[in-house]
Amino acid sequence: MDIAPITTARLLLHPLTVDEARRVVEGVPGPEDRWAEGYPGPGDVRGVGSFLGGVAERGDPGVYRPYEIRRRADGVTIGGIGFHGPPGEDGVVTVGYGLVPGARRQGYASEALRGLIARAREAGATAVRGDADLDNVPSHHVMEAAGMAYEGEDERVRNHRLVFAPPA
Repeated sequence: MDIAPITTARLLLHPLTVDEARRVVEGVPGPEDRWAEGYPGPGDVRGVGSFLGGVAERGDPGVYRPYEIRRRADGVTIGGIGFHGPPGEDGVVTVGYGLVPGARRQGYASEALRGLIARAREAGATAVRGDADLDNVPSHHVMEAAGMAYEGEDERVRNHRLVFAPPA
């Protein structure tokens, strides 16, 4: 399946193929991969591993897949972002993201999340949700900067959501 990348001002969100996802899980870049130090991180490996399991069980999820976050300036992969799977019956899709330490606090995560949210809206999702550990204040700020509102929390995580207005 050919999925178009998502382009933002400074980033290219590259949709992972199954072969690329396998390399991420194995932690072994191919000759065409340009990974920043620290990529893939444990969260990338877990998310991409779940994607591979979903493909094996249910087939290709189309746009609802993991994406590498690449800087447009040099093509280096500085993190990952993506959907935890296709939307549920209510149309809500869950997102996750992470950056290598050297790319944090530069607005990349919020920029990437805004691009992913636009993709979800275009693909017909009704809302996007995400969560972060209670002490992960930078991630709370990322979601808020991308337009997601605080929705509540439990003893472990703080939840955010952005509901798309129905078409007029």
